[in-house]
Amino acid sequence: MDSQSMTVYQELDTIMGTTSRIPRLLNADGFPEWKYRIEKYIKTKDFQIWRSILRGPIRITTTVDDTIVDKRIENYADEDFEKVEEQEKALATLTMALSLEITQGFREYTSMKVLWEALIEVYEGNEDIKQSRQDMLRQKFNMFNYVLGETLENQLQRFITLTTEMSFAGVSVTRSEINKKLLNFLPKS
Repeated sequence: MDSQSMTVYQELDTIMGTTSRIPRLLNADGFPEWKYRIEKYIKTKDFQIWRSILRGPIRITTTVDDTIVDKRIENYADEDFEKVEEQEKALATLTMALSLEITQGFREYTSMKVLWEALIEVYEGNEDIKQSRQDMLRQKFNMFNYVLGETLENQLQRFITLTTEMSFAGVSVTRSEINKKLLNFLPKS
C-alpha cells in the first residue's frame, strides 16, 4: 500500500473512529453518523461515561442547618472526587471528539449531558427543522434516478447513503418502496 493510500485510510479512521481512536465530528453534514458512532464508541470504552450523559451533572452537596448546599472542595471525600473525575472524563471524551472549529462554539458547556444536548439541538434542530429535513429526504428519495455516465456501484452507494440518512432522520420507508425504487433507477442495460 502506497503512502497516499495510507494517508486516506488514516484520515478516514480519524473521521469514522476505530476501537482505539475516537470518531471526530468535523462538520454538520456528518452529525447523524457521528452521533451513532460516538455513542457506540463511548459505550464500549467506558459505559460510566455514557451514564454521565443519561444522568447529567452531579452536584456534590452537604446539609448545613437543614439546608442543602454545595460541599466545599476541601471537604470532599474520595467518593466525591471519583464522581467529579467521572464527570470530567466524560466531558473531555466528548470534547476530544469535536473538531477545533466545532469545539470553539461549545466551550461554555461544563457537563457532558449539557454539551450533548446542545450538539443535538444545533445539529438536529427543533421539531420544525426535523420535519423539514424529513420532507426534503422523502423528496430526494422520490426523485432518485439514474444519472447518465454514473457507474452502478456509485448509484448504489448514493442510494444506500440516502436511505441511511432517511433512517437517521426518522423517515420510514417500507422494504417494498426501497425495492421498487432500486429496480426503477437501474439502467436498462
